[in-house]
Amino acid sequence: MNPAQLPHDGAHEIDVATLLAALPDRIAGIPRLIAARDPQHTALIEDSRRLTRAQLVEAVDAVAGQLAAQGVRAGDRVMIVAENSIVQIVLLFAVAQLDAWALVSNARLSAAELDAIRAHAQPRVVAYAVEASPDARQHAGRHGARPAQSIGIDIGEWAFTLDETAQVEPVELASDRQCAALIYTTGTTGSPKGVMLSHRNLLFIAAMSSTLRRVNADDVVYAVLPISHVYGLASVCLGSLYAGATLRLAPRYAPDAVRRALADEGVSIFQGVPAMHAKLLEYLQAQGLPWSAPRLRFAYSGGSPLDAALKARVESVYRVVLHNGYGMTESSPTVSQTMLEAPRADCSVGQAIPGIEVRFVGLDGVDVAQGEVGELWVRGPNVMLGYYRNPQQTQAAVTEDGWLKTGDLARQDADGALHIAGRSKELIIRSGFNVYPAEVEHVLNAHPEVVQSAVIGRAVEGNEEVVAFVELAGGARVTPADLAVWCEARLAPYKRPAEIKVLAALPAASTGKILKHRLRDLI
Repeated sequence: MNPAQLPHDGAHEIDVATLLAALPDRIAGIPRLIAARDPQHTALIEDSRRLTRAQLVEAVDAVAGQLAAQGVRAGDRVMIVAENSIVQIVLLFAVAQLDAWALVSNARLSAAELDAIRAHAQPRVVAYAVEASPDARQHAGRHGARPAQSIGIDIGEWAFTLDETAQVEPVELASDRQCAALIYTTGTTGSPKGVMLSHRNLLFIAAMSSTLRRVNADDVVYAVLPISHVYGLASVCLGSLYAGATLRLAPRYAPDAVRRALADEGVSIFQGVPAMHAKLLEYLQAQGLPWSAPRLRFAYSGGSPLDAALKARVESVYRVVLHNGYGMTESSPTVSQTMLEAPRADCSVGQAIPGIEVRFVGLDGVDVAQGEVGELWVRGPNVMLGYYRNPQQTQAAVTEDGWLKTGDLARQDADGALHIAGRSKELIIRSGFNVYPAEVEHVLNAHPEVVQSAVIGRAVEGNEEVVAFVELAGGARVTPADLAVWCEARLAPYKRPAEIKVLAALPAASTGKILKHRLRDLI
């Protein structure tokens, strides 16, 4: 069954058991499923090349054969160093077809970051998308990679290294036990952990997210969220392809490229993190360019907190609803999202998607009262297998009865809508009062000359104080003193920043998500 055959008149109409039963056993089944329906439909578009569904199947088979010829076995790890590209997706499905694990890595990681992941995961093959990504080409050069032979279909050149000493992991027949993807995440600590996501984890989110969003073969989805990140992998890439949509791949976020794709390439769905939407608006305003997106059906925000001022600005320019959602790598990623048939005026991350249970737990381990803030716990088919080679961290994160402790503070409205208050580790306790960084960030982001902000706590003797970092729009004249006055009118005294620092750009991951652990290093 494909998403088009499932009921579309609300999340409550979706039969989760039916959806799960209809999933293929492996993510590698997606290209064949869609090719059987319409082999000549365009599946993937890059700037200079495109693949039909039938060509995607052919390319996956050919590359799987090449990997097998290099000795890749079921249970091996294959590291894919790339930016969004056709060759990256072909490699992903080829690895899955061999029952190996796809270790998806962003080529824009530093040499030290990439080498640390490689050393921990011990992949048999490292594949580099050398044509599509200058950074991947640089890493390939460092590691002495050799070029892969071209196949009959133009997917872009790639190169590889081989480690014949790599050991295989056990292979599981069940789709909910076999690892499909290994994604390394820094979380809030800065130390990478390898999250093991099963085939069913990824397929459940792909099918559920595309069904809830009513994605279909007429859609062209702008894929700029890195496919090396779980949001880009499960929801954007696998979800769109599972639903039969065309993926328009963009290796890096560039406001002008987004504007042109929306105006001229029939893009109907644009998913991004808040920073992407903010920077697109800033670019349009700075260049004095008109908005044109004739086929845009909806836009989505996720990956970091959305504030009301940005949501309002985006909706007034885009002229469609900016939907919101919440997830994390360990939950594949989606936990909740706002529903197409029930757009929200607030910045709620929506209701838990069908099949997902949520709890809100206090410091004492007891569920808090309805509407109170507690740590969000999640259970369902989206919860990870665990952290690779780290059973202690897995045990700390997932309870024996399957509850994932997200580390995020949240509350739930009577109608089921979730509101994220922030990371439990980021909570600032100022003079005995709780300060949620997101609340201060929303106030700062509402200033017309602020593009984005990040708030962290700083320890002072016997207390904590609030420190804010802001990134300003081009040509902005506002000073930290002006922003302090702005905050005074809008925040209680204990929530006001003790210091406001202006940075040319906030440190961010390739997704646009702000890296707060880097800001802590600055103070």
